[in-house]
Amino acid sequence: MASTEIIATGNEAYTPRQNAVLESALGLLVEGGERALTTAGVARAANCSKESLYKWFGDRDGLLAAMITFQSSKVKAEAAGPGANGRAALRSRLEGIAVSLLKVLAGDVSLALNRLAIGQARRGEADLGLLLREHGRKPIETRLSALLESGRREGLLDFADTREAYRTLYGLIVRDMHVRLLLGDSLDGEAPAARAAQAIDEFFRLHGREEDTGPARERTGAGNERTG
Repeated sequence: MASTEIIATGNEAYTPRQNAVLESALGLLVEGGERALTTAGVARAANCSKESLYKWFGDRDGLLAAMITFQSSKVKAEAAGPGANGRAALRSRLEGIAVSLLKVLAGDVSLALNRLAIGQARRGEADLGLLLREHGRKPIETRLSALLESGRREGLLDFADTREAYRTLYGLIVRDMHVRLLLGDSLDGEAPAARAAQAIDEFFRLHGREEDTGPARERTGAGNERTG
């Protein structure tokens, strides 16, 4: 199931007050499940009016979409460290986004959302799963794909299809971790930073270029690749 992981990303997509309301809504979801997620319940927990909720987020699906967007916005690439450039800077940013992805996927909120979506799918309902794909995984894919394409333009990475490169990287980062957590397994002793560093090492072995080789040459059909 896609993780929670809107392209105007980051918590800046909402005001601090709206962010606080979304945090309260996510807390309700984790504690009480889908039934606890009512506009009245969220309004009480966040100390705001139902009218404000409707104004900010629309109906219940709008609130869920905003919650998922808010959650997925935590998966982002920070600026590279001081003095980092070229391959080192790209690696730093990829490791940063990998660590944040692993932390979000392992969190109670992501697990609660995905378990609810799986339960809905078993009942023949797919609304939450669709929201998770559209407002969770897609923005994460967009951010990671943009970073990969930037690395290719700089001559640091070599791949023909951005979507396939993204899928390879995502698989190297996450592996079976999310499935294990959804099944109740623990990740004792598996530090996100170490897992992320290993994943980026493996990705560079597959798609990395030496920095002194110059920009990657255009590949036949590269203009027809899919990135969304």
